[in-house]
Amino acid sequence: MIKKIGVLTSGGDAPGMNAAIRAAVRTAVTDGLEVFGIHRGYSGLLDEDFTSMDYSSVGGIMERGGTILRSSRCEEFRLEEGRAKAADILKKHGIDGLLVIGGEGSLSGAKLLMEEQGIPVVGLPGTIDNDIALTDMCIGVDTCLNTCVDTIQKLKDTASSHERAFVVEVMGRSSGYVALASGMAVGAEAIIIPEIPVNYEEIADKIWRERKRGKINCIIVVAEGASSAYTVARHVEHRIGYETRITILGHIQRGGSPTAFDRVLASRMGYASVKALEENEAGTMIALQGGKMVRVSLEKILSQKKTIDMELVEMAKILS
Repeated sequence: MIKKIGVLTSGGDAPGMNAAIRAAVRTAVTDGLEVFGIHRGYSGLLDEDFTSMDYSSVGGIMERGGTILRSSRCEEFRLEEGRAKAADILKKHGIDGLLVIGGEGSLSGAKLLMEEQGIPVVGLPGTIDNDIALTDMCIGVDTCLNTCVDTIQKLKDTASSHERAFVVEVMGRSSGYVALASGMAVGAEAIIIPEIPVNYEEIADKIWRERKRGKINCIIVVAEGASSAYTVARHVEHRIGYETRITILGHIQRGGSPTAFDRVLASRMGYASVKALEENEAGTMIALQGGKMVRVSLEKILSQKKTIDMELVEMAKILS
């Protein structure tokens, strides 16, 4: 019987994490469970940095970006000894199950904690990269995309005014989803992602053709894992002499009030995660599939790599 649960956020923050915390806490309290918020992710777990949470403690947090529980990365938890210590601490405080909101590294840690120490865990995918397998969308992605699109659209105005090319670098070390989706949304002339080798000659030729037919601006969106904005700008200038400007969006993509989509998605996942623990469906992650919340084993999710939709890539080339 689950009577007391812990909730933590780990790794990079993502807009909507607070909505997930709020939903999880209020669902658990309604069902008669005690809830402890664990500050600073796995580091706070090892430091026993816990706070009892109730209905009122999560009031007014849904619209806030970031995470009220704060987050960090923890090297000690990567070791089996660290995970054993974490399990002892959870047992000491009578915590029967753990909800982990985070990306691939955070979910991998949760999986090992359950496999090695028998702690029931349920994961919630919280990462702006949208690189977790078997879920259509992760918490924070929609807000991130809206931030990127809003910023790039403003840069496009300046690019037109000065007849320049702007190279915009967005996040995405191993996944090009953010670059692809935001690039499509603003009509970028070129989108560079890690999944596809960069062909600078092809990009330069395309931009030159657009220039000759009278286009006075150019937007190139590049994912950080595919290349750097400086490298792309250097190639463009070298091949066609186009004056370029560089913008690296960086951590601005992580912040801001979550969109309605992210608030609803995170709330649904927070609710579903508590129900999964109560129904002895630990070792799973809550995923969005075809508009529905489903429980997928962490083993299955972490053994796969999310792939980019090649139809979107082809469509982006045609529409740019």
